[in-house]
Order: sequence, then C-alpha cells, then structure tokens
Amino acid sequence: MTKFLLSDSLMCVDMLHIGRQLKALDTRMDWHHADVMDGHFCPNLTLSPDMVKAVCSVSKKPVEVHLMTTRPQDWIGRFAEAGASMIAMHAETINTAAFRLIGQVRQAGCQVGIVLNPATPFEMIRHYIDEVDRLTLMTVDVGYAGQPMVPQVVEKIREAAAFKRERGLSYEIQIDGCCNKSTYRTYAQAGAEILVMGSGLFGLSEDLGEALTLMERQQQEALADVERILEKKTTE
Repeated sequence: MTKFLLSDSLMCVDMLHIGRQLKALDTRMDWHHADVMDGHFCPNLTLSPDMVKAVCSVSKKPVEVHLMTTRPQDWIGRFAEAGASMIAMHAETINTAAFRLIGQVRQAGCQVGIVLNPATPFEMIRHYIDEVDRLTLMTVDVGYAGQPMVPQVVEKIREAAAFKRERGLSYEIQIDGCCNKSTYRTYAQAGAEILVMGSGLFGLSEDLGEALTLMERQQQEALADVERILEKKTTE
C-alpha cells in the first residue's frame, strides 16, 4: 500500500468557514463523509439533506452519507436527491430487510455502504457483503468524534480483509473512528484501505492546509514503517 484513500468527516469542519475548508479538502481528499445522526440510533444530531445538497453543489468530490439512523429507509431517497454518491447503512438497523434496502439504494442511483459498530460481528453481514461497495468498520461507538479506539475491532478488520481476499470480492474496507498518528500502522497492517479523518485531521492545526500537510506526513511515515516490516518478514 502506497497510501490510504481518505474521507473527511464533515461533522468536524468549521461550519463558519465551510466553503473555504471544502476548497482545501477537495485538494487532498477522495471523498467527503457526511454523518447523519437522528438522536435515536446514537446520542447526537448531525447533518441534514440540505447540508449535503449544499456541499454537493460546490465540491468536486463525491459525498458518502453515513446513516446513523434507526430507520434508514426514511432517508435514502432524500439524500440521493441531495446528491449523495454513496449511502451507507448500519447492519444493526437493516438486517430484517437488508436486500430490499440495498436494492433501494441502488435504485436511487447510489453506491452501497454497510457499517458495523464495534460490538457487531462480521458474521452478521456475510450473506450480503458481496452486494456491498464499501464496508465501514467503526472503531469507536457511534455519536462523537475524538474517542479512543476499541482495540477489539482490529481483529475484525483482519477478518474482513481475509474474507475479501479469499472470496475475490471487491468491497472497500473503510475505518471510521480514531484515525490518527497512533493508529495508522495498526489499521494498515490489519487491511484497512480508506480512513475517515475527523479529529485526527482537524485537531492537528487551526490552519487546515497545515493540518492536511501534517496528516499526510504522518501517514507516509506510518506506511513506510509497515512496508519495512513486510520486507523484513519476506527476507527472514
């Protein structure tokens, strides 16, 4: 791996200067990640269809909408109309109608994402993971930025990566939660491909351009370390 693909967490941007920050983020990020919380599935309220529509109207990058909602079916159409490129739903909320809701997202013209909370086993989605474009593994409990990583999730990242490799599947493995200097090596070694950058980016500097540069340097150093470890193992 030469680099991670990256999404920025829109709930962490400076809302008073979001237009300026989006321009900076567009130069470095691959996706924008919109956390939608309904106050029921998790204890917070964030990001509306109007917010996503505004971002899509000015940004050059696609938007992934992460539905942390008790009833994702109520929001799929609205966020698709707002311009979302991908809609990600929690397995904990869809498993009584998983195939129907995946089909609803496809019919709305969006890619499909599935999200697992830290305590939810990978086994829960094995029967429909081949229908999914992106698997997001939460390494913190949903609701707030800046939480410490739940270490038990690392084995689940390995499991998802091994299942993908063994079955020849194409879903992307994304990590949401505690993506920062202290965890880059761990996530890379486990098989992560995409990181959702929240406080691990926005907390580095008040100057977002400076924060982006520092983030890139930290990731490059971490990935170089992982490459050295792999090279050493192959020569032993």
